[in-house]
Amino acid sequence: MSRQSVAKAHQKIQELSWEPLYHEPVSQYGTDYTFAKAQKKDPLKQVLRSYFPMQEEKDHRVYGASDGAIRGNMFRQVQERWLEWQKLFLSIIPLPEISAARAMPLLFRTVPNPELHNGQAIQMIDEVRHSTIQQNLKRLYMNNYIDPAGFNSSLRNFQNDYCGTIGRQFAEGFITGDAITAASIYLTIVAETAFTNTLFVAMPAEAAANGDYLLPTVFHSVQSDESRHISNGYATLLMALADEGNHQLLERDLRYAWWNNHRVVDAAIGTFIEYGTKDRRKNRESYAEMWRRWIYDDYYRSYLVPLEKYGLVIPHDLIEEAWNQIWNKGYVHEVAQFFATGWLANYWRIDPMTDKDFEWFEYKYPGWYDKYGKWWENYNRLSTPNGHHPIVAEDVDYAYPHRCWTCMVPCLVREDMVIDEVEGQVRTYCHEVCRWTDTTAFRPTYQGRATPNMGQLIGKREWETLYHGWNWADVVSDMGYVRDDGKTLVAQPHLNLDPKKMWTLDHLRRMGPLQSPNVLLNEMTPEERAAFHANYIRGGPAGRPAPAEV
Repeated sequence: MSRQSVAKAHQKIQELSWEPLYHEPVSQYGTDYTFAKAQKKDPLKQVLRSYFPMQEEKDHRVYGASDGAIRGNMFRQVQERWLEWQKLFLSIIPLPEISAARAMPLLFRTVPNPELHNGQAIQMIDEVRHSTIQQNLKRLYMNNYIDPAGFNSSLRNFQNDYCGTIGRQFAEGFITGDAITAASIYLTIVAETAFTNTLFVAMPAEAAANGDYLLPTVFHSVQSDESRHISNGYATLLMALADEGNHQLLERDLRYAWWNNHRVVDAAIGTFIEYGTKDRRKNRESYAEMWRRWIYDDYYRSYLVPLEKYGLVIPHDLIEEAWNQIWNKGYVHEVAQFFATGWLANYWRIDPMTDKDFEWFEYKYPGWYDKYGKWWENYNRLSTPNGHHPIVAEDVDYAYPHRCWTCMVPCLVREDMVIDEVEGQVRTYCHEVCRWTDTTAFRPTYQGRATPNMGQLIGKREWETLYHGWNWADVVSDMGYVRDDGKTLVAQPHLNLDPKKMWTLDHLRRMGPLQSPNVLLNEMTPEERAAFHANYIRGGPAGRPAPAEV
């Protein structure tokens, strides 16, 4: 089809839209933004008769590669360390895709622009396709990998898992609260424009380096659709910028969306890339180097900063602080350590780090060993049962962290943890920005302005609180993370499948009960809480308790 005929077809589609005169439309999805009916162009002008053949060809390539992987014996060559982490990743990622598909209808009646509605409708189809090929990828892993346990149950289990709950809150942010905040700023302006670079480009490169060429095939096919989604977001952003009354909301939403994406996506993808790989070439980029190139330079400097010419205040301070977290505060390393601390409450096996890993980390992050090396040596020492408890219940100079109420990633950079009381509950936050999100941004009023569509961060948001006082064996049984023999854990702190070296429910029965840090915090007196907080922020790095005061 010629470009001219596509443009004509695209223009013709707009004639199918009309404003009903016989009734006042009811807003199904509310927003506090206001839009003039100014025509903003969809620069890609995609129509279904050109879209479907293109996507069909891409699907042929994806499924052809899948068949080739099986015939080529890929699953006997891929690194187990890598595929184990895919049990977490591929259990979570279809939910953001489906949430993104569900987010598009939020914009249909909110953004008064038929040309953009066409792009949003096609994005909705994109997102369903993405979820489909990703879940098919997980099915292939489950059917062909040496240890399918975890792949076979993660779709129904991840939402109540020690780590998966973080991904759930991230995905549900696309479809809750103000329609523009959720489906445009949080999803298309930040998540897709900035963070899919590390998600769908950097991570596939690491997969290939570990012998997995199926994930790159699938996720490059996904990433090739993102230009359309970025275009939808940018066109909507320009419409919002046309009304100066929206600037206050845009600045609020950019701060919230940037920070929550950073906390969740950097935590997950950074851990997969740095701790899920066996590729320790010195010339391979670290996650920090990838982040600096893909997000700081390409997104922040090339996309966000030019928006200042429209009078929009960009959250420069938060972007610099995100980089500070990654480079100076060891954010990704703290997250990986936390995931491994609670290995028994997950559904994949976490491989210990070796001397080769230590050498690479020290080369890429000078000073890494002094901070994290001893803990990983203890993890290795305690990885097989030998009369001791799992590492979470052993004295390894690690204080179990509090959860952040907002992003649900624990308060791992201890110096940044803040406490506030909201609606009668004392809550902890990993950073002042997460506290601001809960107490200020997600409220019915913002800076004196009524914002009834924002919603609030409520419900069961802390995994530990769900199981406060339970025995660890009962926790794992309740989540269903037990193998077919009814006693061996799906998760293991090593990759050895010898039954004699695998942990069972019987090992967990000997442990004390799981304690929720938030429940314990709320039981303290105000004076005890103040003293606890002062002690907590003196702790770390690597979760070390605060040194005794002299």
